[in-house]
Amino acid sequence: MPLIDDLEVSASREELERRRFLGLLGSGALGLAGLGTLIAGVRYLEPDVLYEEDERFTVGRPETIPVGTLLVARTRKVYVVHGPRGFYAISAVCSHFGCVTRHTPGQARITCPCHGSSFDLTGNVISGPAPSGLVHLKLTLEHGLLIADASCPVPSDTVLEV
Repeated sequence: MPLIDDLEVSASREELERRRFLGLLGSGALGLAGLGTLIAGVRYLEPDVLYEEDERFTVGRPETIPVGTLLVARTRKVYVVHGPRGFYAISAVCSHFGCVTRHTPGQARITCPCHGSSFDLTGNVISGPAPSGLVHLKLTLEHGLLIADASCPVPSDTVLEV
């Protein structure tokens, strides 16, 4: 049986359309792969950094905050309290599941809207599923201004006497 040279045999119209379609399909796939590689390369050159603001922030002058005042720094998720012994800062993040707690003016408690935990104004648990009190944060006096540091937890009995 002799071999047939397919280059000498003329291709039918259907065969040519099929070849053209497969060629376009392959070129399209190669183009998409190249585009994906280009996009990945450009994203690699651009830094993927999360810019966070400084955890330290100014609360104010201590002489302008009367005893018994609770200041709410909602965007910083911090409460600053001027108690009878001095100033202290506590986190507004609940120790149960990390929800942001709320303080209702006129009430001597802080509540978690997610699961109903209640805390007193020193951050101790009054009721609810929270396993521990609110975290106390570092509070310092610099150049006559109260500075809270939300990234620095301190023992719960820490009070800044001014």
